[in-house]
Amino acid sequence: MGVFSLSLSGPIMSDKPDFAEIETFDKTKLKKTETREKNPLPTKESKCL
Repeated sequence: MGVFSLSLSGPIMSDKPDFAEIETFDKTKLKKTETREKNPLPTKESKCL
């Protein structure tokens, strides 16, 4: 068995996430995109052919 060492000297994460980035997020800066189905599923009618 090896000896394991745990160092806690690095940055410690708190229990609560940091929402600063989310609160300052600006949705208006996002580009408008058009969603299109690349590979649509076959319909019931097309399966019968």
